[in-house]
Amino acid sequence: MFATMWSVMRKELLDISRDRRTLALALLLGPLLYPVLMIGMGSLAESRARTQLDRTLEVPTVGMERAPNLVAFLATQGIRAVKAPDDVDAAIVRQEFDVALRISPSYANDWRNGKPALVEIVADTTRRDSEIPSARMRAALEGYGGQVGALRLLARGIDPSVVRAVSVGSRDLATEEAKRGLMLAAIMPYLLILMSFIGGAYLIMDATAGERERQSLEPLLATPASRGAIVSGKIAAACAMGLLSLLLTLVGFKLSAQMSTGVGRMLDVSFASIGRMLLILLPMVFIGTTLLTCLAAASKSLKEAQSHMTWLMLLPMIPTIALIVNPVKTQAWQFMVPFLAQNQMLLKVIRGEGIDMQTWGIYLGTGFAVAALLWFVAVRRYHQERLAISG
Repeated sequence: MFATMWSVMRKELLDISRDRRTLALALLLGPLLYPVLMIGMGSLAESRARTQLDRTLEVPTVGMERAPNLVAFLATQGIRAVKAPDDVDAAIVRQEFDVALRISPSYANDWRNGKPALVEIVADTTRRDSEIPSARMRAALEGYGGQVGALRLLARGIDPSVVRAVSVGSRDLATEEAKRGLMLAAIMPYLLILMSFIGGAYLIMDATAGERERQSLEPLLATPASRGAIVSGKIAAACAMGLLSLLLTLVGFKLSAQMSTGVGRMLDVSFASIGRMLLILLPMVFIGTTLLTCLAAASKSLKEAQSHMTWLMLLPMIPTIALIVNPVKTQAWQFMVPFLAQNQMLLKVIRGEGIDMQTWGIYLGTGFAVAALLWFVAVRRYHQERLAISG
């Protein structure tokens, strides 16, 4: 059986090696595109944040003549009040400005009477461009209010600390590795899981649905070789292709991070971390390949098999979206759910957290069990006589 499986595996790898363009796309697209995409997006986000924090923020201000001291204070914080357009709300909606300020007509009277003077921050919170400018404006106004309030208390002979009944402090227990991996935690697991899941897609689809369409599968199934060995050889070839592509992708991540000057340089790309990621993604390579084998065996043509890629590429997104919408604490059962398990394990590596042997056992045992189940289903598919019939 192993001799047959080895022969089929060599045959499939030889077939795809003849199509050099397809081979290059399958092996090099991920290693070149995904690291550049990840590091590039991180660098752009970091550059944008640095620009918005460092540059002088021009804020259209309605009623700026009502609060000259406030305007002067904002100038010391890198915020310059400018004349507001006639309809400041419409200007914000049209994205002419990220944030605006509206000073209440009663500001001067309230100020003289020692009452809270109303100042409104005008922004569209659904637009990410307004996040940093709004935060800068809010921090400056709160700082100004705190200073003025303290001076008013001192003028009345009252210690400003009296109004603070509780002094709140905070201790951040996040490790430096976790902080560095925070920006990459949203996109990196998805890219790696997707790459491992569909890394051998073209080979296994062509080796099953493609050969069935070309009517070259029937002679192979008519040989004395067991169908289990035949399908195992095809799966092994696709897994080898997927593992090679995944390994090149991880090497690409490592090189990109080392050459990056932004967030990518903060990523832990040691050989130990790369090795853990490879081990984590190993079950997903087998799960993806065996699942694709089952789907391709049920398809009458290569195009029909390729049509499954639309929803298959969405599967790795499910845990990422679910954790963003509804963050949950890490529990043992999560390491038994495909895609969610890979996502949680990769997050541990990105955050620099240790993984105990029990977690490794649960994860690897469940992952390979799912792959074995899908392999069994694929073998049963190959035992169906209609598989050899095209059309």
